[in-house]
Amino acid sequence: MPFPPLDNDTNGNHMGADISDRIALRRKPKQERSIQRLDLILNAAATIIAEKGVSAMRMTELAVAANVPIGSVYQYFPEKAAIVKALFDRHAQAIQQKMAEMFADVRSLDEALDLISAVIDWYYAEYRNDAAYLGVWMGTETDQDLLRLNIEHSGQVAEIFQAAVRRLAPESCDDQMKARTYLFSHLIGAAIRLAVLSEDSFGERILDEWKRAIRASLFAPTSASAA
Repeated sequence: MPFPPLDNDTNGNHMGADISDRIALRRKPKQERSIQRLDLILNAAATIIAEKGVSAMRMTELAVAANVPIGSVYQYFPEKAAIVKALFDRHAQAIQQKMAEMFADVRSLDEALDLISAVIDWYYAEYRNDAAYLGVWMGTETDQDLLRLNIEHSGQVAEIFQAAVRRLAPESCDDQMKARTYLFSHLIGAAIRLAVLSEDSFGERILDEWKRAIRASLFAPTSASAA
C-alpha cells in the first residue's frame, strides 16, 4: 500500500483528512484583489518569522506589517498556526514538485541514489539562507497538528521515490522497504535543517556523511528478501 495521501479540505487546502480545522485556511480567495491581500499577509508573516520566529509573531503586528486591517488577517486565518501551515505548504509543495520532476524518468537504482544526493544538495542550497523557512520549520515542531502535517509531507516525498523504485524493482517494495524509505525521507529533512544551522563547511560534511549512509543502506537487502 502507498503512504496515506494528503487530501484537499473543503477550502481546497492540501492537508491530511484529519488535520484540525484550526490550522486550515478559512476561505480561499478567488478575486485578484483578495489573492493579492493574502499574499501580502503571508509575505509579511515570512518576514516577521525570519526576524523573530513564530512564537514572537503577533496577529496585530502582522496586520500592520502587511498594511491590512486585522479583520482581514482573521478572515483567512483562525490563528497563528494556520499561517505557519500556509507557509509550510509553500515549501512542501516546492519540494514535492522538485522530487516528482527529478524522479519522473529515473532508469536505474544507481541513478535513483544519485538523484537522492542531488535532491539533498538542492534542498540545502535552496534553504540554507532562508531564515523564514527555518522559522516555519521550528514552528511545526511546537504544534501537534503542524508536526503531523510535517510527517505527512515526509510520507508524500517517500511515496514519490517509492513510485520510481516500484517501476525499476517491484520485488524490492515490501513493507520493510516502505518503512525504510519513509524513515529516510523524514531524516533527510532533519539532516538538512541540522546542516543549515551549522557552520557552512561542517554542514556540508554532515550532508556528505548522510549521503554515504543512504547509499550504503537504502537498498540493502531487507529481512524478507534476505530470507
